[in-house]
Amino acid sequence: MEIVDLLNILERGEDSAHQFKKNIANADALAADLVAFSNGAGGKLIIGVNDDGSVAGLSGDDIRRLNQLISNTAGQGVQPAINPVTENIKLNGSLVMVVDVSPGINKPYQDRNGVFWVKNGADKRKTTSREEIQRLFQKSNLIHADEIPVPGATAADLDLDYFKEFFYNRIGETLNEQKLPLPNILSNMNLLKDDFLNVSCVLLFAKSPQYKLPVFIVKAGAFDANDLSAVQYNDSRDIAGKLSDVFRQTVSFIVSNLRHVQGGRGINSVGVPEIPPESIEELVANALIHRDYFISAPVRVFVFRNRVEIISPGHLPNNLTVANIKSGNSNARNPLLASFANHILPYRGYGSGILRATKLYPAIDFFDDREGNLFKVSMERGQS
Repeated sequence: MEIVDLLNILERGEDSAHQFKKNIANADALAADLVAFSNGAGGKLIIGVNDDGSVAGLSGDDIRRLNQLISNTAGQGVQPAINPVTENIKLNGSLVMVVDVSPGINKPYQDRNGVFWVKNGADKRKTTSREEIQRLFQKSNLIHADEIPVPGATAADLDLDYFKEFFYNRIGETLNEQKLPLPNILSNMNLLKDDFLNVSCVLLFAKSPQYKLPVFIVKAGAFDANDLSAVQYNDSRDIAGKLSDVFRQTVSFIVSNLRHVQGGRGINSVGVPEIPPESIEELVANALIHRDYFISAPVRVFVFRNRVEIISPGHLPNNLTVANIKSGNSNARNPLLASFANHILPYRGYGSGILRATKLYPAIDFFDDREGNLFKVSMERGQS
């Protein structure tokens, strides 16, 4: 690290990626910091610096002791072990140690006491929430929310006629032709485990998914304003049902609350929506398939006077960025759901949906809010 870069960090103060320590003697306290950085986006622990960014300095003995402490803690006090990189920098005549911790590739990490630590702004905190720990496992593809069994959801909850039609279209044989009982078939399709339907199966094939998964709906509102400060709405709806129904109704809600423009057609022609429905379909499908189902919250859809917003629980998974997805990159957060959805929704799973949506309608912005743990799509109105 260049001295000027270190000075800039110290001037800006602590944040999620940089933490200052005057000195460290306690291995458990060090492990907590290393775990929190590893479970997040990585960061730098700068030792020999006061909380206000002023340099306290380290002695040569401190440097030697800290190198040994960091080595022992990273190998034995963090599970699984990590490999931080240390650098000693002379600043204003004093030594400062910079410990660079990369984002972990084997999340989740914990300390030797089995505690999971995560970053919380410039500080850190223990995480005891089951959903949050599950999301940590999800980041390393050790668990996926769409495969988790839903307590109390059994084969009796299926919309059997709907499932039969899907099965025939996908397999090419009727369900009645199969020699196995229905629960065995569902288990073989990875839709049932330990007698319970999983999240994917309930969302796709249950008669009334909202009874088993009440928060996984779409809350939609249309306002004659540019933000949520409006006291009245033009249209409001809680959209529930099978994923295919939620998809169609959500697209319909957005389109019905848009202006229809002439679009260069004759005066007697039917107007076209100001935003192409094909773009809306791509973005709604992505929101339903790629949202984080570990988060107990609905997808939100807002039609404002100047834009349409689709807000999904969960920021982009792993190291995906807005630039990545606009270039066609993808990372399946819910691989089982996606594998079935491409037979039900206009979704192919190639990472091309965003490309198609923006090609048809370029006035689309994407916001990956990692602090708020959500992803937002904003479609500007009046661009047709």
